Amino acid sequence: MSDSNQSKPITGGEFLVRETPAADIFIPEEWTEEQLMMKQMCADFVNQEVVPHLDRMDNLEPGFMEGLLDKAAALGLLGISVPEEFGGMSMDFKTSMLCTEALGPGHSFSVAYGAQTGIGTLPILYYGTEEQIRKYVTPIVSGQWKACYCLTEPGSGSDANSGKTKAELSEDGTHYILNGQKMWITNAGFAHVFTVFARIGDDENLSAFILTRDMEGLTLNAEEKKMGIKGSSTRQVFFNQVKVPVENLLGGRGNGFKIAVNILNIGRIKLAGGVLGGAKDSCTDAIHYAIERQQFGRPIAKYGAIRFKLAEMAIRCYALESALYRATQNVDDAIAALVEGGMDKGQAVLKGIASFAPECALLKVFGSEVLDYVVDEAVQIHGGMGYSAETRVERAYRDSRINRIFEGTNEINRMLTVDMILKKAMKGELDLMGPAMGVANELMSIPDFGDAPDNVFDQYRGYVKNMKKAVLLVAGAAVQKLMMELAKEQEVLMNIADMVIDTYIAESVLLRTEKRVQKLGEEASVAQIAMMEAYITDACDRIHKSGKDALHSFATGDELRVMLMGLRRFSKTSGIHVRDTRRLVAAQLIEANRYCF
Repeated sequence: MSDSNQSKPITGGEFLVRETPAADIFIPEEWTEEQLMMKQMCADFVNQEVVPHLDRMDNLEPGFMEGLLDKAAALGLLGISVPEEFGGMSMDFKTSMLCTEALGPGHSFSVAYGAQTGIGTLPILYYGTEEQIRKYVTPIVSGQWKACYCLTEPGSGSDANSGKTKAELSEDGTHYILNGQKMWITNAGFAHVFTVFARIGDDENLSAFILTRDMEGLTLNAEEKKMGIKGSSTRQVFFNQVKVPVENLLGGRGNGFKIAVNILNIGRIKLAGGVLGGAKDSCTDAIHYAIERQQFGRPIAKYGAIRFKLAEMAIRCYALESALYRATQNVDDAIAALVEGGMDKGQAVLKGIASFAPECALLKVFGSEVLDYVVDEAVQIHGGMGYSAETRVERAYRDSRINRIFEGTNEINRMLTVDMILKKAMKGELDLMGPAMGVANELMSIPDFGDAPDNVFDQYRGYVKNMKKAVLLVAGAAVQKLMMELAKEQEVLMNIADMVIDTYIAESVLLRTEKRVQKLGEEASVAQIAMMEAYITDACDRIHKSGKDALHSFATGDELRVMLMGLRRFSKTSGIHVRDTRRLVAAQLIEANRYCF
């Protein structure tokens, strides 16, 4: 791995070719008292205002969700990261992420909240004129107006720039006339402000417009009937000769696709924060039930099969949290550096997040799949009761499924992760070729087994270094062999993406645990060390499987044999005592009677 850029701030995707010292990352053990108070306020809101009324919410009781958003606004929660001059709290990205996590267990409310504060607010906040921001963002933050975001169409989902909604400038040049339809629009049933993407004439890219509900020709379909998030208002929106004043064009003509992409970057990493909160909450539900439920004369929490499940749920939550706040701090640091360099704060936020777009995409994938795993196992631990609508885990199971589709499907985000990293390399922003060639040369040399590691962190740091070599081996060979055809080989891209995701998460777990031990000591971190060992050991096995599948897809003969030997070398571990490692983790969960890490 290259250390030549060690003094420069790390940028997106660079984790593959650069070591990060544990001291350089933020870990959740470092939250300030003020931040923890914000988190507790959000958790109290969910427990007092949302959870006791889940049936009312899921039945779409008229006015109920709007009322919840009004109550959240009264606490300042609709403008956590909005500048104070526009009615917000001006808090940093990391704090807003912590609040997103704390509100994550709110089922459909967390979806409505995310739409209001994210896609409903941010396009106008970051791309609007000052007049547009004051006119629309301030009342959105106060809760006076609710907001939604209209991008998806019946024939335009993952290919967002292919939307057919049209905007034509009127003959007198005073307004645009919009015609078309949008679907799956969250908050549409009660929104007053609509950010709508439409194509002006034959423009290559979409443009964005601010519409309001009272504009003639804007109509809604009935509420969609959905598998989950039933309390979230989801409707189709139709535009029939809607007259939109020219001053409501947002961000300039043809900039709509850029707006959509940049807002999606924020949405992806924020989704990872929300699902983390949901996963922790379902983990706690499962722990409670496992302690209370008696079978064969003892609580099921005493059985190894259940303890294994509880431990694995916690390991994945811990891993997600470690990576999420590592990336969030990286984004905050990038924003601060850009502001210090003279950039406008709003533009700095967009550029700072965009610079870590690969991490945003991979965290969306990993987070949504962690939540799906956790809620599935929570249902299993509840047994027959888990299938009953009387339990929250049944609702959590159904509500979880949309997250692998939201903000770009996980398949699209996997391919985006690899694509964005390779494009950074092609632009000269990231040196992948040098390290990849170094790995290729290493394959032809006699292995250097070196000295035995001095401690567990040296040992697992070595595993993570090798994981990076495995990614560079497979990705480098794929680029060299397939070249321009690689973009069409989606199976190979998915394999490489899974290797990249496991590598980033594994390194994040290592760095968090190492820094925790430095801060709190080894005795206070026994379970965290066990979780680190379990996650990285399993990740190495997955790296081997994904890499093997990719190599078999494009390599043959001696070339394939050499690379498979190298892959095996780079994914090898000494193994762990699987049972005892997870029993140790489960014991702490059961003693605390909640997710406690």
